[in-house]
Amino acid sequence: MYVLGLWDGHDAGAALLEDNRIVFASNEERYTKRKLEIKFPYNSIMAALSYANLKPSEIEAVAFPTAEFAKTASRLLPYQQEVYYRFRRRKMLRPRTDSLRRFMKTIQTNVGVLPTFVPLSKAVIAGHLRNMGFENFKLHYVDHHASHAATAAFTSGFDKALVLTLDGLGDGLSGSVSTFAKGKLRREHAIRARNSLGIFYEQVTNIVGMRELEDEGKVMAMAAYSYPFPFEENRLRDFFRVEGVDIIAKYSHLRQYDLLSRISWSMPREQFAYMAQQLLERTLSEFVGNAIDEYGTGNVAMAGGLFSNVKANMQVRNIRALKKWFIHPHMGDGGTALGAAMRVNYLLNGVHAYRFDDAYLGDEFGDDYIEDALRKERGISFEADSDKSAHAAELISKDNYVFWFQGRMEYGPRALGNRSILAKADSEGVKEKLNLYVKQREWFQPFCPSLLEEDAGRLFDQVKGIDRFMTMAYRVKEGREDLLRSVVHVDNTARPQMVGNENGNYRKLLERVKRKLGYGVVLNTSFNIHGMPIVMNPEDALLTMKKTKTRHMFLGGFYVENRGA
Repeated sequence: MYVLGLWDGHDAGAALLEDNRIVFASNEERYTKRKLEIKFPYNSIMAALSYANLKPSEIEAVAFPTAEFAKTASRLLPYQQEVYYRFRRRKMLRPRTDSLRRFMKTIQTNVGVLPTFVPLSKAVIAGHLRNMGFENFKLHYVDHHASHAATAAFTSGFDKALVLTLDGLGDGLSGSVSTFAKGKLRREHAIRARNSLGIFYEQVTNIVGMRELEDEGKVMAMAAYSYPFPFEENRLRDFFRVEGVDIIAKYSHLRQYDLLSRISWSMPREQFAYMAQQLLERTLSEFVGNAIDEYGTGNVAMAGGLFSNVKANMQVRNIRALKKWFIHPHMGDGGTALGAAMRVNYLLNGVHAYRFDDAYLGDEFGDDYIEDALRKERGISFEADSDKSAHAAELISKDNYVFWFQGRMEYGPRALGNRSILAKADSEGVKEKLNLYVKQREWFQPFCPSLLEEDAGRLFDQVKGIDRFMTMAYRVKEGREDLLRSVVHVDNTARPQMVGNENGNYRKLLERVKRKLGYGVVLNTSFNIHGMPIVMNPEDALLTMKKTKTRHMFLGGFYVENRGA
């Protein structure tokens, strides 16, 4: 049986399941070229069906998450959703009604799900699907945090686990605690939207002049540039408290925003970011620790946008009572299409576990398609490359960076070796070149490493489990800093991808790098220009190559050289 999941909000996307297999999962931004797209995911749905060679009329079960007031209203009034998208991404002048907009958003998102919202949402979504050719399908609504919990539990590989979700908010909640055992996922506790750690961090992001729901990772990176100070001196320390498995905010969202704005006015951005990050780490660690103690389960699976904060996750990983951990790699709202599909497949068919060794779940292009695209392009030369891993490793070892486009596109926000830009991990020069001319990112944002899993313990402290998906920060071992100069942050941490046998092409490249340089590690950053989605197809890759004047690219089975670089 096929189950299609879709999400038509922030980072819209679609996912397709067949029995206990994830067939396809992708997000709309890759097709529309608009970062974190909010429109109905027509392209993602059609890509999923095309990959499985299915017609819309062959799908019987469709799942979607979230039917709170704000989301239902945006479905009924898509123009207003588009205006808010442009506002949030700062594609317009700051409107004079900013304060009113913030007030209305707070009121709407705290309403939760009322009885009329689900049928209204279903009516709009069903109309879109019928226009696409869907016929005899049943549409299923799934609670927002139930979607997050499903992705965490059902892809974790755990037979028994504690399942935690935390994000901004969805369907009137900002988090949940569930237990997963004997194939059953049961919610034990819910955290109200008013007590949202995610909204708090979004507000901090906005106040320091960045885009909420997009730039929270920049705030985390900036925080490391503050001078450290004890938590007792943190002026935000009483904004949240943890009672058992509940997180409680001292102030309403509006009052909180006002206080944060006034406090931030009197200090550098780095110090303000440090205070917010310190509070987040303390609160999250206490919450997770309490949950482990409360339910007596040391295996923890996590999802929700708050778990994209790798520094906070590092603190969680070091909780003594934690035995094993798993963070779903598409932890934010972009993963809820998959979660909704999984929840419905669980309810209809009892499926509660999926093999999830990798996140290569998107589009793939054969060498015939790639060669046709190459022949249409001017200003390049290309040739078939039977040993691309050796060739790429040779170029990397000589202080070049290379574009690396292989196999199926990654699902989620991280480049994991199929849509990546690669360089030496110890070269400050190539790092600066990437930052200035290709990625065009803020100076304080670090790059990340990919490395052979067997080298992880040699380069990082406290490696507890293998992180295939770049979901945790690790501290670099003393004396290894020079080996990782281009991927280590100012606080001596990095966010590594530990590569096993899940990606043969990429592993082979890392092994070749190891032969030349002693360690199987490279700088790995996403294949895109900053502010744009990761490239999806060969045409995107070639356009990015020309725009950035990049010389070397490995595109499927071909080595491509830009003659204009």
